[in-house]
Amino acid sequence: MKKADSITSQDGKMTITAREFDRRFEAGEDVSQFMDMANARRPGREVQRVNVDFPKGFLAEIDREAERVGVPRQAWIKTALASVLKRSA
Repeated sequence: MKKADSITSQDGKMTITAREFDRRFEAGEDVSQFMDMANARRPGREVQRVNVDFPKGFLAEIDREAERVGVPRQAWIKTALASVLKRSA
């Protein structure tokens, strides 16, 4: 079995083929022992940090709205920007 075609459990005690991993996953079996969640990636969803300066009054409005809907400031900003981008698409 080629290394690229096999998956070893986190404890190193078991190795299965990628096909067997897929079969177990599709069957709803627990395959978490074969996944390293600390190094998991979401292709196309990489994060890049940015800094944005807002006037104090504008930021206060954002904070009030975020508090009103019960989310953190950053979540509100992301949601608002996503909504604008979706409308313009």
